[in-house]
Formats: sequence, C-alpha cells, structure tokens
Amino acid sequence: MSANRIQHKVNHVALVVDASGSMYQHQGQLIRVVDEFVAGLKAESDSLGHETRISLYSFDHRVENLVWDMDVKHLPSMRGLYKVNNGATALIEASLKSLDDLGHIWEEYGEHSFLQIVVTDGEENASGGDRRHDGDMTILGPWLDRITAKMNGLPGHWTSAILVPNSLAKRTAQNYGFPAGNIAIWDADSQKGVEDAIGTVRAAATSFLRGREQGVRGTKNLFAVGQDISVDDVRATLEPVAADKYRLLKVDKEMEIRAFVDSHPGVTYERGSCYYQLGSRVQVQPDKEVVVVEKDTDRAYTGEAARNLLFGAGVRGTVSVKAGNNPKLEVYVQSRSVNRKLKADTRLLIML
Repeated sequence: MSANRIQHKVNHVALVVDASGSMYQHQGQLIRVVDEFVAGLKAESDSLGHETRISLYSFDHRVENLVWDMDVKHLPSMRGLYKVNNGATALIEASLKSLDDLGHIWEEYGEHSFLQIVVTDGEENASGGDRRHDGDMTILGPWLDRITAKMNGLPGHWTSAILVPNSLAKRTAQNYGFPAGNIAIWDADSQKGVEDAIGTVRAAATSFLRGREQGVRGTKNLFAVGQDISVDDVRATLEPVAADKYRLLKVDKEMEIRAFVDSHPGVTYERGSCYYQLGSRVQVQPDKEVVVVEKDTDRAYTGEAARNLLFGAGVRGTVSVKAGNNPKLEVYVQSRSVNRKLKADTRLLIML
C-alpha cells in the first residue's frame, strides 16, 4: 500500500427491522424514528469525518433488502420503503442474510467496520418455512447451526446487536450467538416503545462511531455508555459542579436509597437530589439528569449537554444502557425513587 494513501474510516451499518403482522401498530412511528436515526448517523459521521454507509432490511417470513450500502447523506425516507405485512418472523434468516450480504463488501482500501442491528418484537417462527401453519419445528435445526456458526466466526471488526421484547427472547438471542452486551430489551407493547428502542440504537451507534476514533473497530458491549468519552471531552463540554454543592457516599452493602441517605449525618433524602452510579442495564428516561465524575479527583460535571455527550445528540426518548468500562470517569443517573436498591461497591452522588 502506498505510504501516502489516506486510510479513511468507513462504517457499514445494517438496520434489520421486523415487518411481521404484530408490528402494524408501530409502522408509522417506526418510519419517523428510523429517519431520525439515519439523520443522527449523518450528523455524527460529519462531525468525525467518517464515511458511513447504511443498508436497510425488513423481514416477516420473507427477507427483503430495502436499501443497500448507501451513503447516509443520500438515503431517502423510510416512507414508501418499509411496510408491515401479515407474515411470520424469519428472524434467523434475516440476521444471516444481512451479515452474508455485508460480507461481499470489498475491504482492500480504507479502514472498514461493520455494525448490524436487528429490531424484533417477537421470536423466530419462520426461517426455512412458516411454522405457524405446518407445525414442523424440525426445519429450524439447520438454521440454528448456521447462525451460531456465523456469530461465533465474525471477525473482530464486526459488531452484531439485537433489540428483543422480553427476557426470554434475550436468552434465545444469546443462544443464537449475539453477545449479552449487544442485546437490549424494548417495550414492544407501548406507544412510545419504538421511539425508545431507536433512541437506544441511536445512542449505541453514536458510541460505536466515537469508539472508532480511539481505534475500536468492533465491540461486544454495544449498549454501554461512557467508555468512549475522555476527561478532556467532559471538561470542554460540561459544566463543573461546585465542590460544596454535592457529596459522594460509598455504598458498602445493598440498601434502599432513602434509608441509605438518611443513615448519613448532614444529609436528608429529597426526591430528585440523588444520583446512583450507573452499573448494570437500566432504563434512563428523558427527564432524568446525568452527572459525570472524574475518578481521580471526584470532580463532578453536568448540564444540558451531558445527555448528548453520553447518548448522542438528538436522542430524546428513554434509552436502555449500562456502564461502559472507562478507567477515568464514572456516570451517575438521577433517581426520583424512594426505594431504589443501591448496589454494593458503588457510590451515590447527592446534590446539596
């Protein structure tokens, strides 16, 4: 390779969306929020100087490619492309086809990374044949073998993730080979469920693109936040909190938040004044504030830009996230609950 060639970063994103009959209630909203997701990809790519290309797939008992590896700057609206059908759910077949298709992309020049995100409101019941009618589940066996082999054989610069409707579907997705850190649960029954789901996807995609700047080309912890930001980012973007306006308390054992606060002299529990340390996966609602703390100095930073820094600009809905691994920073989320269980070996930030 020529020493003078520009080794630019190219991101290939495949969004694979369920279009089976049960998605009918979400059709209009899904079109709007996917368009917003694409707009967010474009904005983040522009700010980082990346080339990002997107493919869109829909699936019921059939799998259809709607857009193939198109520059996000030129992608039209999903309106007129995505349509829900009265079909079953060929989840495995759709996941495999999108991965197989991306595998045909030539990677000789440029630094390529691949990100597949699947969104479904149900479980597999159609790959290799629609078993709603014939009742033959034996057809599924070869498809299970194929997807586990494919997932286990993905190169390090490939990331595959999925949003599923419940914990049972999450376990099934893990059996298929999706890494646990790349599986998130969304509320497929609520009116705002799609918006929250795509918000989670958008936050994850933002984190993925930013991670590319630090040399990360693939991840098994996609739905985590905070690992892709630096102390310099925080200091430049967020507002410092005066040292006499907050306290950090060590949580030694699991305990309800109000009882924990009231057990410490000099502080009293007040709803909205406490921020728990982000750890395992939680739902962060759009009205919850976040704080970032430097581990070495315990300096705290917050402000209106904090959610944008962590979750990505324009993510307005609820996001399903957990803490990423950042050796320099911790993330804290506002709680308005009187009985939230604080985890042992974490900290609680209290605004005074």
